[in-house]
Amino acid sequence: MSAAALALSGCTPAGAAQESIVVAIVANPQMKDAVSLQDDFKAKHPGVNVKFVTLPENEARAKITASVATGGGEFDVVMISNYETEMWAANGWIDNLQPAADATEGYDTEDFIPTIKDALSYQGDMYSVPFYGESSFVVYREDLFKEAGITMPEHPTWDEIGAIARKLNDPTKDFAGICLRGLAGWGEVMAPLDTVINTYGGQWFDTDWNAKLDSPEVKAAVTDYVDLLHDAGQPGAATSGYGDCITRYSQGKAAMWYDATAMVSSIEDPSSSLVAGKSKYAPAPVEKTEEAGWLYSWSLAIPSTSKHKDAAWDFISWMTNKDYIKLVGNEIGWERVPPGSRQSTYEIPEYAAVAKAYAKPTLDAMYGAKQATSMVNPVPYPGLQFVGIPEFQDLGTRVSQQISAAIAGQKSVDEALKQAQQYAEPVAKSYQEGGK
Repeated sequence: MSAAALALSGCTPAGAAQESIVVAIVANPQMKDAVSLQDDFKAKHPGVNVKFVTLPENEARAKITASVATGGGEFDVVMISNYETEMWAANGWIDNLQPAADATEGYDTEDFIPTIKDALSYQGDMYSVPFYGESSFVVYREDLFKEAGITMPEHPTWDEIGAIARKLNDPTKDFAGICLRGLAGWGEVMAPLDTVINTYGGQWFDTDWNAKLDSPEVKAAVTDYVDLLHDAGQPGAATSGYGDCITRYSQGKAAMWYDATAMVSSIEDPSSSLVAGKSKYAPAPVEKTEEAGWLYSWSLAIPSTSKHKDAAWDFISWMTNKDYIKLVGNEIGWERVPPGSRQSTYEIPEYAAVAKAYAKPTLDAMYGAKQATSMVNPVPYPGLQFVGIPEFQDLGTRVSQQISAAIAGQKSVDEALKQAQQYAEPVAKSYQEGGK
């Protein structure tokens, strides 16, 4: 057992017996890479056997939350985000990882990108550590823009993005002017849409905890998003999530895509993307604000119920340290390196070479992801593409179902937001009454 593990668990080595841990992760490309590299972990930790539970994003959120909140104890390592970390730390559901991180030679938590480090901390200590971090930006086909005589604005507005998308859209060739998430889920369609709501001046709740989902600003943002998908979006947009948009853009079937900066690991991978090297990147589109991106991290935490905390930290520290970044680069390809977690990643010559088009846009987006520059009006909750309250997993999902129905043409935006407002009002009332 390492000194770091001792710092975390407070126990002593129990010999070299085989120890098994269960790791719950999301089925995203970077996580699949980590599974494929397990021989490296086993070579360094022969006494630890790792079993992965890999689930689609929405399913993973629900299963992990249910397990950790109820003290189920079936997982030793869970993949969560900055949405959960602070709340779960305050509830005592996950362990403080700072002692273990500080005791692990070369781990260096100060190397994490500051906005991500802060977002994964509670009372100054990290309770989860980032596997990758992201903000959001627009990727666009530079070659097609040149052919059409179109120049991407340095800081595009949603009106400008909409005009370009409609011009380049060609449904006769199954080619979309833009790809945007429409799949129901608080971490699916609501992620990009919330940044639109923010920059249009909308809020989920105002500072007095009044629900504001039927405000003119929210209506304008949602209407423009839905209309853009109807006019120039991908077919079947109401069931398109992050993974679907990766596939569509990578296969050359969209001119633009607004989404997570982490997309670069897939769309710039020449082994799987038909458009690798053909794209450029622009900041998240704005309306009334300076910035409009989000801030998110898929991170790893140890539930307080785990009985294998030493082995759990051994795994977490392997998957989130500087050596892992180099392992991915050397074994799989530098395009596949998990982005947006460590500042030192961007100083590696091999990564800098392949990331020339997107390194600066990624870092600019992540450093600029702040409420002060990305929202018009103050709000009483943390978060940019989510509302940092426990109720949001349920509330955000129910609202997202209304939005997805509007994208599918099953109801109007007004009808969707009327129902969304009704969902939000009881949550607002509980905060106004001081019950939270």
